[in-house]
Formats: sequence, C-alpha cells, structure tokens
Amino acid sequence: MTQVDEQGRPEPPLAADETGTLLGFLEYQRATLEWKCAGLDAAGLGATIAASSLTLGGMLKHLAYVEDLWCSRWLHGRDPEPPWDTVDWDADRDWDWHSAAEDTPEQLRALWRDAVARSRPLVTEALADGGLERPARRTWPDGRSPSLRWILVHLIEEYARHNGHADLLRESVDGSTGE
Repeated sequence: MTQVDEQGRPEPPLAADETGTLLGFLEYQRATLEWKCAGLDAAGLGATIAASSLTLGGMLKHLAYVEDLWCSRWLHGRDPEPPWDTVDWDADRDWDWHSAAEDTPEQLRALWRDAVARSRPLVTEALADGGLERPARRTWPDGRSPSLRWILVHLIEEYARHNGHADLLRESVDGSTGE
C-alpha cells in the first residue's frame, strides 16, 4: 500500500527493489512539482525572483518537454509531438521556458500532466523490454546510448533540482513553504 504525506505525495517505498525505488522517487518528485504549482493563477505561475527569469509556469512546460524528450524521443526513438515538433530550438534553446508566459495555467498544467501520463506507460514498456539495462533507441554522437536506469535517475535529478527552485518561487508568490 502506498503511503502519502500531508501534501498527498506518494512516499517512496522504504524497502523496494531498484525499479520500485527509482519509480517511487520519480513519482514523489513529480507530485512535489504539482504541489508547488497547485492553485496558482497566471500571475503566480509567471512570478520571478531576484535576477532569475525562472517561473513555475516555465518549469511546468520545461518538465513536460523533459518527460517527452527522455521517455518518448530518447527511450523509444519516436518523433517529437506537438508542441515540440514545430519549435525552432536553434532560434531559442529555452523556448519551453520563454513560451510558457503565453499559455494559461490550465494549458500548462494539462501539458505537464499529459506528458507525465504518456511517460508512465513508455517506461513500463521499456521495463518489460529489457529492464533497467535497456538502452535508449537514440544514441549520443559517439554511438553510446543511455540505459533506462540512467534516464530514470536523470529525470529524478531534473525534478529535484527544479523543485528546489519551485520552493523559492512558491514562497515568493504567497508565502507557502515546505520542502
């Protein structure tokens, strides 16, 4: 039975195998981002602090892109889907962050939730097709390919890093604090 904390986040299992532990921590990090962005309007999702241009809305869009990039494009070798398929990344390498200001809170939340919903079965499919050692279908320029294990750890790292930013941003919006 999955334990949840006071914010409704699923606690990572204390004594699971490697796959269960990795997926547990990834789900916890995803739930942390959702908690930090919950209930905010466009102004809240667009707030910045200090000299940084980071916003919670940009974070939602960026992490939606990260989910699709690693779980669909890298892991399974699929072509980018909307909205990523028409982006000129050479013109703006931070398009996901910058363009979030044009989206409504509902669009940003839906984009992120949909990306997470697509990622879960893609990870399950890869686990069934080789486990954590399964190599990604795409390769680095030198021919090496990250494993599913590497991709999952990278996703956890990406969320954890940005959730630290989310703590500061959310506190600046309405004083809400916590992890």
